[in-house]
Amino acid sequence: MKAKLDKILGAFLVFLMAMIVLAVLWQVFSRYVLQAASSFTEEVARYLLIWIGILGAAYASGQQDHLAINILPPKLSPANRIKLRIGINILIILFSILALIIGGGNLVYVNYELGQYSAALGLPLGFVYMVLPISGVLIVFYKVIELANPKKYLV
Repeated sequence: MKAKLDKILGAFLVFLMAMIVLAVLWQVFSRYVLQAASSFTEEVARYLLIWIGILGAAYASGQQDHLAINILPPKLSPANRIKLRIGINILIILFSILALIIGGGNLVYVNYELGQYSAALGLPLGFVYMVLPISGVLIVFYKVIELANPKKYLV
């Protein structure tokens, strides 16, 4: 299940990266060659960057490639290293639930209730912020898998 999710999420991130490259290239081309800046590509690039950054963080968390300060773990015994990683993963799960899923879900709800739309695209801002709870669910999923198999993932 994790391998399939990794493949889907990785492919989606590659697609988003391709879209942001095309949007920025079009913006540069239209501004300097056509002498008429495109009005919507800056907003598209901004929203794609938000999605790439937050979903990319969830993907990196699932690959255990996220930023870490590894001063303490090398000094611990393997059993204590596993206990430390379990504690860290529990804290990551709590943060993801509270900040990303609940907080992000509230942000999406408030934006839909207020009817806020982006200026150039006319896109509901709740859709842009939907990446927060999605990413939170992905991070929780990845960390629960790691907690279920501590010797495989947490050594």
